[in-house]
Amino acid sequence: MNGEEIARLSALELRALYRARELSPVAVAEATLARIDALDPTLAAFVTTTPERALSEARRSERALMARHAERPLEGIPISLKDLVPTRGVRTTRGSLLYEDWVPDFDAPVAERVRDAGAVLLGKTNTPEMGWKGDSGNRVLGPTHNPFAHGRTAGGSSGGAAAAVAAGLGPLAQGSDGAGSIRIPAAFCGVFGHKPSFGLVPYHPPSAIEQLSAIGPITRTVRDAALLLDVIAGPDARDRMSLPATGTDFLAGIEGGVRGMRVAWSDDLGFGAVEPEVLELARAAAGAFDELGAHVEEISAVLSDPYPALELIWATGQAAMHDGELDAVRDRLDPGRLALIEVGLEVSGVELAAANAERLAFYQRVRELMGGYDLLLTPTLPVTAFAAGDDHPPPIGDRPASVLGWTCFTYPFNMTGHPAATVPAGLAADGLPVGLQIVGGWREDATVLRAAAAYEELRPWLASLAGADLGLA
Repeated sequence: MNGEEIARLSALELRALYRARELSPVAVAEATLARIDALDPTLAAFVTTTPERALSEARRSERALMARHAERPLEGIPISLKDLVPTRGVRTTRGSLLYEDWVPDFDAPVAERVRDAGAVLLGKTNTPEMGWKGDSGNRVLGPTHNPFAHGRTAGGSSGGAAAAVAAGLGPLAQGSDGAGSIRIPAAFCGVFGHKPSFGLVPYHPPSAIEQLSAIGPITRTVRDAALLLDVIAGPDARDRMSLPATGTDFLAGIEGGVRGMRVAWSDDLGFGAVEPEVLELARAAAGAFDELGAHVEEISAVLSDPYPALELIWATGQAAMHDGELDAVRDRLDPGRLALIEVGLEVSGVELAAANAERLAFYQRVRELMGGYDLLLTPTLPVTAFAAGDDHPPPIGDRPASVLGWTCFTYPFNMTGHPAATVPAGLAADGLPVGLQIVGGWREDATVLRAAAAYEELRPWLASLAGADLGLA
């Protein structure tokens, strides 16, 4: 099997081939590292690669498989971790000149879990400084490019992760999502991304926007995402907000489809603006749920925009990271993030308390809406990928451009903590991917994954990855 064929394999396909002794973890690691060497100078998905560690871990997995030792769930499967996640002994820049040479002496829980599950670490993927925006440009590496069009953004803040997965640089990637940072790049790069329910996956060290952010998978297939989620979900005492274990097996529960489910479709949530072609593709993708036997209902404007509250929470969280030291570090900060920090410094305690109260009120409004439906469908994003390195796209319709205000379909579900995923909805006329967002009820991650898997079976998207211009064809 050549490197191109290996690059197209899912994690579950790799696992089956390992078990049949038709492919070895070492051969897969070597082929994947060679592909990174060939493609990543153009793509810029990885900030740091770990070839020696990857080959060592692959050899250990190969010995275990050959000896038929008790198999770990990710035995020999290549994975990348976002460069916001501390990894013992591996440079973790957080997309910032302030951390350009930081080598942590500890692992975050997600890093521990994938290592203990037998995964092979390829390296750390690109992110904007402290994950602050929906593009992955930073002053350490620069922007990550979209595999479908060099010069267009891969999205952010988990842009390196999504670009790597789309380009065949490993089947599994970890992302994090505080306002859309898994779903934005997954949609822009034509792959699957799942933002879990808040607290399902432990987050340590905590995000600056603790009650908004979640860690989750970015993969080429839904079942691979369920496999990874089974490994990384579950409580950890280091994260006081992590949820108790439920015993849910996401991969085992992924079958069953959506027949009989009540599904709502909204083209604007009551406040969003969408480019017409993007809306048309997302609406057509939502129609698949009718074909799958669900009862799909289009709903009119139902929600008020929570962005003003989110912006205050986001800006104050970023500002708090540099309290008392801003003058000493401002020349090393991303200028766009510095402007956001300065907004945060002007927010009063009363204003922040009011923003958090609005977040709670918005949750109740979404809870009431979701009480009538099993799923809510929307476009994932209002546009296709804009220029790599830009902080945000141009204005969309009458909606002014702002750092995160353009992500009008993703940030609402960070405000509420509901699970939400993006599936590819097709390619726009410019050849760039469009996503459909699937939102589930409170803690209904299994339902979201099951729905996404049913959609994937009806409308498989992997063939579209051959449209990328970095050697996927």
